[in-house]
Amino acid sequence: MDFVPYAVPFFIALIVVELLADRWRGERNYRVADAINSLSTGVLSTTTGLLTKGVGILTYAFALKHLALFDVPAQNVWTWVFAFVFYDFCYYWLHRMGHERNILWAAHSVHHQSEDYNLSTALRQTSTGFLLSWIFYLPLAVVGVPLVVFISVASLNLLYQFWVHTRHVPKLGWYEWFFVTPSNHRAHHAQNALYMDRNYGGVFILWDRLFGTFQEEDDNEPVIFGVTTPLASWNPLWANLQFYAQLWSDARRTERWWDKLRIWFMRTGWRPADVKANYPLAKHDLSQFRKFEVPLDVRQQRYVALQFAAYVGFGSYLMNVGEGMPTSALILGWGSMALGLFSLGVVLENRPWAMKAELLRLALNVPLIALAPLVGLWPTSQLAWLGLLSYSLISVIGLYCCRGRSTRLVS
Repeated sequence: MDFVPYAVPFFIALIVVELLADRWRGERNYRVADAINSLSTGVLSTTTGLLTKGVGILTYAFALKHLALFDVPAQNVWTWVFAFVFYDFCYYWLHRMGHERNILWAAHSVHHQSEDYNLSTALRQTSTGFLLSWIFYLPLAVVGVPLVVFISVASLNLLYQFWVHTRHVPKLGWYEWFFVTPSNHRAHHAQNALYMDRNYGGVFILWDRLFGTFQEEDDNEPVIFGVTTPLASWNPLWANLQFYAQLWSDARRTERWWDKLRIWFMRTGWRPADVKANYPLAKHDLSQFRKFEVPLDVRQQRYVALQFAAYVGFGSYLMNVGEGMPTSALILGWGSMALGLFSLGVVLENRPWAMKAELLRLALNVPLIALAPLVGLWPTSQLAWLGLLSYSLISVIGLYCCRGRSTRLVS
């Protein structure tokens, strides 16, 4: 059973609590654009998962049927305990390889791109991790962990990881020795050399202590969050493609065919010698580090926040009813979501063509009204038609009200 959809209201409630704690303490751990970007990648990941989660489930079910060494009963409590611990062990190696191999870092880097650290960062997830992550969980199938148990402990593991993405919880004494905590996970999200590539556990930090990848958060070395090659964008689509694009560019530039292939599977950061010499990457000085920021008027930030709230509602709808939809409906839903979040990212970046992108997005709601019932995205309903049309018209009015509030959006 997947518990994550049921936890979404609690995620939102805890984010609100953290915002109130920020205000009470006079801290600023949230920025509107960064939080929306993190949440956008999460919404996009969830929507993508409706189309791709069959990859992991089908491969696991196939391995369970043909490779299982033992017939493990799902009703036994020790099956659940063993599966929970063993899943985290497998997650440790997936997470570790996600930092140590180019092709896996291309997917996982999305989670680390935020230069802030708060509960919205926990929801910042990749849309391409499904491509290879399933490989690391096959050992559970080989020992015979039932599919229902596997899905359940996977969601419990993910739920645990939510609360550790906060700066409001200090070190927790003895608990730090056994479990992943906000403190040791803050170190994991750092780009400081001291903390780089450490603390991979999902629930248990014991794996890191056992395999030599543990690093305690040091009060004398303040954590600087983010990645060494900054995303420098608020666009969730580019967030998912950035490192793939870099690898593709390096593979295309190198002269050796062997390097064109192995660059994808080498250690993270490895580049062919000829590419490194001809196309060096500048290394930024952390002492001069500045967070990525794009000036944006308060009204425009509110406009994007309200628009994003609409897409959160759309994403929630897809999560609740998506499993019963035909593939064509899910594809249409994913396309609408991706286009919308892309356009909002363009507005957050204050691109010169942001107004045109927004008008195009809203105009495309007209054919969406016609196509959605045909493919089963939602049933034919005059209420749905009026709702989407009203939303589009109100959005156009809101866009008009932002006129003159920026040097770019409507220039």
